[in-house]
Amino acid sequence: MGVLRFSLLLLCALFQLGSAQTVVTDPIEVAALSKIIDHWYLSSHLNLSSIDPCNQNATWASETANPRIACSCGDTTCHITNLKIYALDIFGEIPKELFELKKLKDLNLAQNVLNGTIPAEIGQLSEMEYLSLGINNLTGKVPQELGNLTKLISLSFSSNNFYGPLPSELGNLTSLLQLYIDSSGVTGPVPQELENLKSLRILWASDNPFTGKLPEFIGTLTELIDLRLEGTLLEGPIPSSFGALTKLQTLRLGGLSKEDSSLQFLEKHTSLAILSLRNCRLSGEIPERVGRFTKLQHLDLSHNKLRGEIPSAFQELTVLQYLYLGNNNLNGELPANIISPKLIALDVSFNDISGNFPANSMKAGFSMNVVGTSISANSVTDRKAFALLNCLQGDTKCTSQEPASSFSVKCGGSEQITASNVEYEDDSETLGAASLYTNFKYHWSVSNAGNFLSNPNGPLYIAKTDSQITATLDSELYKTARISPGSLRYFGFDLTNGQYVIELHFAEITMDDTRSWKSLGRRLFDVYIQGERVLEDFNIKKEAGGSKRALIRTFEANVTNTIMDIHFLWAGKGTCCIPFQGTYGPLVSAINVYQVSDGGYTSKKDKKRVGRIAGIAIGCAAGFVIVSSLIYLWTKKEPTEHMRVHTHSPKK
Repeated sequence: MGVLRFSLLLLCALFQLGSAQTVVTDPIEVAALSKIIDHWYLSSHLNLSSIDPCNQNATWASETANPRIACSCGDTTCHITNLKIYALDIFGEIPKELFELKKLKDLNLAQNVLNGTIPAEIGQLSEMEYLSLGINNLTGKVPQELGNLTKLISLSFSSNNFYGPLPSELGNLTSLLQLYIDSSGVTGPVPQELENLKSLRILWASDNPFTGKLPEFIGTLTELIDLRLEGTLLEGPIPSSFGALTKLQTLRLGGLSKEDSSLQFLEKHTSLAILSLRNCRLSGEIPERVGRFTKLQHLDLSHNKLRGEIPSAFQELTVLQYLYLGNNNLNGELPANIISPKLIALDVSFNDISGNFPANSMKAGFSMNVVGTSISANSVTDRKAFALLNCLQGDTKCTSQEPASSFSVKCGGSEQITASNVEYEDDSETLGAASLYTNFKYHWSVSNAGNFLSNPNGPLYIAKTDSQITATLDSELYKTARISPGSLRYFGFDLTNGQYVIELHFAEITMDDTRSWKSLGRRLFDVYIQGERVLEDFNIKKEAGGSKRALIRTFEANVTNTIMDIHFLWAGKGTCCIPFQGTYGPLVSAINVYQVSDGGYTSKKDKKRVGRIAGIAIGCAAGFVIVSSLIYLWTKKEPTEHMRVHTHSPKK
């Protein structure tokens, strides 16, 4: 009897001890989390009906889980500290219940389709260290209450649709190491208060319409290793204070206006691996010391006003892979040993550079662009094509045959005859990161300069799709396209001088229209014809009313020296990384150029097309009333809505 009693007492004590050690999640947080799950329709991922949110054996508890819940537990109570709902295409607004999770340290809601504003209550989460809201469709102003989160180490609200200035209260975040605000939509001057972020190591702020001077105080953020400020409305010059940013590994500036800048601020930047200063109104000479930045892998100084010779020290950049110096005022001879063993691409186009092709310019995997230079063609196999391309710099006519009055190109694809019997010539040649190609008839050439940084698909410069293209009778014409990370240029040769019509065919085939974060990408680029900008911040998807829809834009221009120049240029605007890294830059599906005459247009290369057009004109006259009615109804139709989203995805 005594033994039985002792056993019962022991069992009771063990049960009580076990009960006392049972740890559960704070009931207030459980209730809030349940409402969040219902609000975002996450019950299939997070079912709390039979298990505590902070149970360490739950499927959502591991570090690799998505969605993920992680907790910090005391003697009897657990608090939710980590919540990740990443790239699950959740939509709707941010629910107020989220702010009941007072102990959150890490909140990741990136790559979804959230809309509405960031509520001011975000400032109540004072324990937050990592906050990621990037790649969503959030709107409104960035709340000043973010300045209350003084423990933040990383903050991202890039790739959204905000408006208004950055709140100066962000200057309170003195523990911040990473700040991603690119493509967020914020405007106005960069707040002076950001000079307090002395610990900052990464600042991505490209593709925002910031105004005013490029801030001098950025030069005091001496811990920076990665600074990106491209595609803004900021004015130069580059402050001399940037000379103190000697820990930089990546520096990307672009699109500076008004005042000229120099490269004199580059002094002890020996840690640089990526230096891109495209279109910064750089003037003066390239300092010899840049050639001693021995870690440089990517150097882009194109589209500036640099003069003088290419420094001989550039021959010592042994790890350099990409060198872009095109569209400057450089002169002198090309250094003989500039092509190092690791160099993949060299662009010196549109400079007054002379000399000979380097001896190893034909090595496998290497591409070189010398359009518009005076470099000798003696060692070039196709000297006829090279002579045509070199004539683009001067006043000499680019003549190789009888004058023509049209040319048509199927950009990125094989030759095709359309429903209107226009023959588009093959343009499927593989281009490199600094390439030029002249078609076998010497009618036209295509030139590319630029490389997609961090593109997981490799160095691809042609986009393709198997999807049907709508709003056209020629779907196949739009299933391939040339794309470029920088400068894409088509030249027509031997054209009869006169007035021409230029038809540019577009269809966005890499960015979707689905109800997903993958549809939030935004491609912007400029188009120049004969040196005149005819399209600025052109957005194919927006103008066409959606992706995979055909769009034709038509222009007229004069040919006065037998040459047509059509230039597609990326100015640092638009998203870089949706649906994947390296999704940006110009895209064009086809080009059709023909001469105008008093009776319409003519082509000595295609007389059949002229006769057909005349027949069509007679038929159209007979059906004028019907056609006019259709046009009227079409123009009255409401255009397809497509929300403009300012987005940009950081790779962290």
